[in-house]
Amino acid sequence: MRVGLFVTCLVDLMRPSVGFAALKLLESAGCEVVVPASQTCCGQPGWNSGDRTAARALAQKVLEEFETCDYLVAPSGSCAGMIRSHYPDLFKGEAAMTVRIERLCAKAFELTDFLVNVLKVTNVPGDYQGTVTYHDACSGLRELGVKAQPRALLSTMPGVTLEEMRDCETCCGFGGTFAIKYGEISSQMAANKCASVKASGASAVVLGDLGCMLNIEGRLRKDGDMKTQVLHVAEVLAGGFDG
Repeated sequence: MRVGLFVTCLVDLMRPSVGFAALKLLESAGCEVVVPASQTCCGQPGWNSGDRTAARALAQKVLEEFETCDYLVAPSGSCAGMIRSHYPDLFKGEAAMTVRIERLCAKAFELTDFLVNVLKVTNVPGDYQGTVTYHDACSGLRELGVKAQPRALLSTMPGVTLEEMRDCETCCGFGGTFAIKYGEISSQMAANKCASVKASGASAVVLGDLGCMLNIEGRLRKDGDMKTQVLHVAEVLAGGFDG
């Protein structure tokens, strides 16, 4: 099985360890993983800002980079959601391109969804020890139905105890360009989310999208919390992160 890993631009620029963790998980499950060196952005910022021309150009680029792979997998519900839910809208009226894009969408998956529902993974290489709480990132949850998958994988780890926080499905306030356009609202949403994280008593908050990670960790540190770890689920499942 030839799997194309869409690293995402945020992971590439801000936390490459997430990409390496995703690679480790896929390879440990028996996949041949390819990482196109020319990949950049999925086009979501342009899409969210109404720049369909830029979003379409990036979507076509992703198509050309991953079209020959059996699957496209991303450690991000946001980017996978952009591809599966919105790419078809960018090529309406273009019959030939629509066929190609729909084929790509059908084989595009968020990482934990792919591990659970395609590869049927029942054990992972990580050896994390401790109590964690899980934040359900909006795009993965609402566009792709990513909810049980990461929890199922965490449950296979003997050292992990999952303590659900209140309002685990509530947005952290990042929302891509939302955090820029509505800074005060976003800041309060982040504060509410961090209060839920701390109230859970967990030593780490785990999640599946880097945008949420940056937002939550930034707020925790601003509030003086230097102890609570903020970890991508791939880092926990694969092990070897810098804790």
